[in-house]
Amino acid sequence: MSQRDLVLEYFDAFRASDHPRILATLSDDVEWVIHGARTTNGKAEFDDEIENPAFTGSPELDVQRVFEDGPVVVVTGEGRGALKDQGPFRFAFNDLFTFREGLIARVDSYVVPLP
Repeated sequence: MSQRDLVLEYFDAFRASDHPRILATLSDDVEWVIHGARTTNGKAEFDDEIENPAFTGSPELDVQRVFEDGPVVVVTGEGRGALKDQGPFRFAFNDLFTFREGLIARVDSYVVPLP
């Protein structure tokens, strides 16, 4: 599977909150930096963040662009989710995936709230 295909699999799995499918795309020591929010280290912490307790349901994620250069795949898009305390919200995202040995080793996520 190409890096691009693995990232698209990651997004398909995230839309379904399918933990095993998401985790299968990641290296054991994966780092997820959600800029301005938190950083997770390793699959166990990443798994805990997949369904953050502040949220309800699975996110809707619309991938708009995918760029690949060497070991890096960049994805831009928009999404929708729901917070337990505040209800539905929209956001734009930019995720930068860094690969090592065919798996995602780091995810840099930039999320911007939309009106």
